[in-house]
Amino acid sequence: MVKSICFTGHRHIAKEKLPTALAELRRVLETAIPQGFVDFYAGGALGWDTYCAQTVLDLREEYPCIALHLVLPCSRAEQTARWTEAQKAAYDCIYREADSCEFVSVDYTKDCMRLRNKRLVELADCCVCFCGEPEGRSGTAQTVRMARQKGIPVINLAS
Repeated sequence: MVKSICFTGHRHIAKEKLPTALAELRRVLETAIPQGFVDFYAGGALGWDTYCAQTVLDLREEYPCIALHLVLPCSRAEQTARWTEAQKAAYDCIYREADSCEFVSVDYTKDCMRLRNKRLVELADCCVCFCGEPEGRSGTAQTVRMARQKGIPVINLAS
């Protein structure tokens, strides 16, 4: 049976925590793939989403059976409007290499991020996150709560 993992996490992760978090992310994914987790869903945001997408793309070299799917809140122009050129280049690379892509909205709206997060959870059998405050008010915390309400496992690499 094909199973899927969605990612959610903070845009800013402390530099001293990042190497450990990325090594643990890779370990979790390499453990999950032989268990049938082959579809991976990322939301295209800066920070954790980007790191996860890049990790899946790296792992695809070794595990050609896995797929990266993007669930994006709105058009590239809208989502990346305030990003640096380097951030836009990373987004474009991930977008080109992804196996599929869906947009929950064409335009940026006050609700498009929440709808993107809801869609990520709908598609997932497990959630791998980097969430410093799971009870907080961030979009990441909201997504973690959605995953828990759905009853799927949540693996928090920030704890």
